[in-house]
Amino acid sequence: MLEQLPHVGAIINAGDGINEHPTQALLDALSIQEKTGSLEGKKVVLIGDIMHSRVALSNIYLLKKMGAEVTVCGPPTLIPKYISEALGVNVSYNLKETLEWCDVANVLRIQLERQNQVLFSSLREYTLAYGINRTLLDS
Repeated sequence: MLEQLPHVGAIINAGDGINEHPTQALLDALSIQEKTGSLEGKKVVLIGDIMHSRVALSNIYLLKKMGAEVTVCGPPTLIPKYISEALGVNVSYNLKETLEWCDVANVLRIQLERQNQVLFSSLREYTLAYGINRTLLDS
């Protein structure tokens, strides 16, 4: 007969290394909640390298579960083709329009170390199309 272990607290999955990063999603959700009061009904955009991001996938799962509407935005080569149907998110390739739509923007880094082929012409061109700066935010 197995002995009962004493309650030692909650266990949080920190991810599997290459697919998910649930602890970062919890931090992101807490930050959004602290700034906006709630996740329910919020329009959240994840911008950048969606295809290679553990954070993007975990954020999508958590934000949708908490009632947020999620859009991913970036170049077509960095957004999985299945994502809209499989995960129920919106897809946009137009950063300016998406920023006008959203309540919250979460900007992800480009994961060059996970890319095994060139997926956009240059970092300069990527920055011109999807980089966030004060001028863009103020317009």
